[in-house]
Amino acid sequence: MLVVRADAADLGKHVHGKAQLAYLDPPFSVGVAFGARTKKSESRGRFARDSARFAYDDRWPSLEHYLAWLEPRLVATRELLGPHGTMWLHLDQRAVHDAKRICDRLFGARAFVGEIIWVPGNGTRARKGPGVSHQTILIYAAGKDYVWNSKDPALRAPFAATSLAMHFTNEDDDGRAYRVRTIGGKSYRYYADEGRALGSVWMDCPAMVANTPLRKEGTGYPTQKPLKLLERIVRAASDPGALVIDPFCGSGTTLHAAALLGRDAAGCDIGELAIETTTRRLREAGFPVELGTDPTRRRPRSPR
Repeated sequence: MLVVRADAADLGKHVHGKAQLAYLDPPFSVGVAFGARTKKSESRGRFARDSARFAYDDRWPSLEHYLAWLEPRLVATRELLGPHGTMWLHLDQRAVHDAKRICDRLFGARAFVGEIIWVPGNGTRARKGPGVSHQTILIYAAGKDYVWNSKDPALRAPFAATSLAMHFTNEDDDGRAYRVRTIGGKSYRYYADEGRALGSVWMDCPAMVANTPLRKEGTGYPTQKPLKLLERIVRAASDPGALVIDPFCGSGTTLHAAALLGRDAAGCDIGELAIETTTRRLREAGFPVELGTDPTRRRPRSPR
């Protein structure tokens, strides 16, 4: 596993070969600075100089400034993708629609594979209007023949009992129950034990409560994503032995998932805490870490 303290725009200086999967979880343009809870006595979430260690600053003069910062990092990621690769860009309602227009221009509108609506399960605090209870992951492909492991169990869910009883009434020579559906004059066989495709709304990967010690995988990093979510993404869009990259590695969940699933991985972050957290997490899990250095790295934005 390669871990580099560097700007996302510079990851290509350290990665050899092309990636089959790039997962990006950049700042969301939330408008606050984030701190990490590294001790039980420290406060959670937003950065407080007297209580939490600084993680990263997500304050911007305007959305236009944020998008101008994001675009060259998307370009750099695109250049690292192999012909069968996909980029997964994780954002929320603040910037995802504008970011999609940028991605359509950079990759081509036809390269848009689709989007995942992730429901973290944290509820909402909205006092007026519909509360936002989801985040969005945009998926773009480098070419037409991109990797998508649709039969992987991580992308399947069991059929309902009523569906099994009503429709899966046939058995093959091996005793596997199946149903046959004819669509457009062509017949398709669906096996009960393969389950149904999950679709684009994922509600079964609850968010990490990263600032509390409630989960064993918690690191204290403020915007840590759950391992289950990243394992599903890695299994969906990469093959064993392929290269997975994360230009905003944060708490290291992408690299951890890739290592567990037998992929190679490389990640970077400009934050000192992110590199420390990722490195410690991987080593504690028993995975070797190669620490890269970038003498020309840009200084991280500090709280104003």
